[in-house]
This record gives sequence, structure tokens and C-alpha cells, in this order.
Amino acid sequence: MTPAQSAARTVPGPPLPLLPAPWSARVARAEGADLDLVHGWMQSAHIDAFWHQAWPRTRWYEEIAGHLAGDAILPVLVDLDGRPLAYLEVYRVVRDRLAGHYAELPHDLGVHIAIGEEGRTGKGLGRALLRAVAEGLLVADPDCARVVAEPDVANAPSLRAFEAAGFRPAGEVVFPDKTAALMVHPRREEDMPR
Repeated sequence: MTPAQSAARTVPGPPLPLLPAPWSARVARAEGADLDLVHGWMQSAHIDAFWHQAWPRTRWYEEIAGHLAGDAILPVLVDLDGRPLAYLEVYRVVRDRLAGHYAELPHDLGVHIAIGEEGRTGKGLGRALLRAVAEGLLVADPDCARVVAEPDVANAPSLRAFEAAGFRPAGEVVFPDKTAALMVHPRREEDMPR
């Protein structure tokens, strides 16, 4: 067990990113319109191609409810100008499968992102959202030195968006279901993993 993993017991759950207007973020609910929105988005081909979670509505209820009951992943909905844009999962790396794949720190935060409507992709919204979320997480948790992500290496548009948002490549991580590019948005240059 790494020092970061042993310290995980004292680290709070992931925070809600503090986003400036025109962005807004809120915790996703496991029922009603939030559940309908997330479930519907996850059925979209552009999301399912990399998330592989085009599950039935009941499975998404269980997924979101499980996240809300724990302290490892925070399910988040992000609006732009009051209109839903994306579903995020903000996670503590020390409580995630990414732990141990790089020299994580106890307060490192990770993010999974899905822009809901395919028609809103490819317009620069993803990079703007990623930058706002990374900066908003660093504000929300002053002890967090870096925000990370692990998009599939085959997802070229996502990789470009992360880099344009200030995330930097820090190697690859092989999971059973994908080979991921470790992308890091450090608070300071010295916070990049070595």
C-alpha cells in the first residue's frame, strides 16, 4: 500500500467543482430528470464508444445511488448558460482503480467527462469545460495538487481537448478494458508526477 493509499482514510470525498459563470455544477440525483438525462446520454453512440455504459435505466439508478452513498466518486451535472451539457464523475484517485499506476498524492482528484449531445461536441466546449472543471476542483480543494484524467488512447478528440485545457500527458495506463493516456493538470509545474 502506498503512503497515499494509507492516507486515503483521512481524505474527504471528492468536492463539487466551483465553476464560474456561464458554467454551473451540481450533484446529480439518482432519480427523476437527472437520471433520465444521464441514462439518455449514455445511450448515445458518441459516449458509448468510450464509456461502454449504455445500461438500462435501473442500472444507472444503482450506479448513481451507489456513488452518492460512498466517498470515492461524486456524480455531477454541468450546465452551460442554464442548459445541461455534461455528466462528470469526480473521483479521489486513492480510492480508484488508477491508484498505484502513478505516484499519486492523497488529495489528487480525477475526472471522467461525457458531453451529452453529440451536436455540442467539436465546438471547443469540451476544452473550455475541462479547463473550468480542473481549475474549479483546485479551488474547491486547496490541498489538491493536480487533477488527472485517463481517456482512452484511441479517443483522439478527447486527448486534444484535454491538452488544449492545460492537461499534460504523463504516460499510459493499461486497464483490462482500455489503454488510457494519463493526463495531468497540475496546480504548479513542480506538481507534475515524476
